[in-house]
Formats: sequence, C-alpha cells, structure tokens
Amino acid sequence: MSPAPDERNRIRAAMDRILNGTATRSTGALTIVALAMEADVPRNALTQRHPDLRNDFYNQVRVRGQTPDSERRLRRQITRLKELRTADAQELADLRADREALIGALHQVQMENRRLRQQTNQGLRLMPRPGPDTSPPGLKTK
Repeated sequence: MSPAPDERNRIRAAMDRILNGTATRSTGALTIVALAMEADVPRNALTQRHPDLRNDFYNQVRVRGQTPDSERRLRRQITRLKELRTADAQELADLRADREALIGALHQVQMENRRLRQQTNQGLRLMPRPGPDTSPPGLKTK
C-alpha cells in the first residue's frame, strides 16, 4: 500500500498538536503510537516510511525539556531492574552465608559420627541420647 500524498503533512500537523497539548484524536502522549493515531496513519508510517519525522518528533520533545513517554517507561524499568538486582545480590550473599553454616554443621556431625564409630569399634556400649518421643501416637511404651 502506498502512502497517502498528504501523509507527511498530516504527521507534521499532528506533531504540532501533540507538542502544543491540543491533541484531538489521541491521548496526547509523547509516543510514536499517539503521533500515528493523531495523524491517522499506521504506526509503521513513522517507523518505516518516515523515520526522519519520528526522529524529528523525539528531538522536538527533548528540545522542549520533556522526556518521551517511551524513555520514561524505560527509565522506570531500569530502576526496577536495579532494585531487583540489589535484592538478588543480597539473597545470594545470604545463601552463601547459609552454605558456610551448613558446611560447618555437616562437618561437626561427621566428626561426631566418626567419634561414635570409633567408640563402637573399641567395644564401648553407646547409650542413646534422650530426645523427643518419635513413636507414633498410641504406641507409648512408658
């Protein structure tokens, strides 16, 4: 499909309306989608046929000291991702500390097990440690 002969003029007029805050067909957002809607052209008219107008629109937005909505969205997403990265780094540090504690506990249990095996091999009688009653309910022997 070939572009309408007045497509560039409609895009320029739509740029002026959006930048002046008088959008009539769109939300007035500083995005290519809103610009295309305002100009009544398909979005690919700005991304493929008239990228110079798209770039001009974004440049005019920046010159006026505004930030395009797409850039604001990306900045929010970057902030959120940085927060997630910080949280992940903290969780990783916690897991590493837990790992070290678990390795220490495992080593201690292995040493205790080795000591008990040696005592058993030397003929010593082991007495069970008193602990919580783990027998099923109703089978109490005491």
